[in-house]
Amino acid sequence: MIGHLTVLLVYQLTGEVISRGLGLPLPGPVIGMALLFLTLLALPRLAEAIMPTTRVLLAHLSLLFVPAGVGVVGHLDTLGTDGAAILTAVVGSTILAMLAAVGAFLLVARAVRSPDA
Repeated sequence: MIGHLTVLLVYQLTGEVISRGLGLPLPGPVIGMALLFLTLLALPRLAEAIMPTTRVLLAHLSLLFVPAGVGVVGHLDTLGTDGAAILTAVVGSTILAMLAAVGAFLLVARAVRSPDA
């Protein structure tokens, strides 16, 4: 299990080094995840090997939200004063993201549609 966690953390570190080294606007963990995905496609045996460890991580994923909850409780006074603005920003950005996803889907669907259809 330690070896599997090391593999995951090495990919995250690699992504972070690439992101910071090249000054990319993407977060390092996202780059590391993409590299890991490509590696798992190329080496299915690695995917099978780390699967038990990743299942345990995913089963306990909710624990990663504890720091966020503590942060919210730590800033309750801000939520009290700016709660409406924060709620509007969260709801508005969610709606905009969903509309952007629908727009992207429609554009891709039109682009791949055969001329015969």
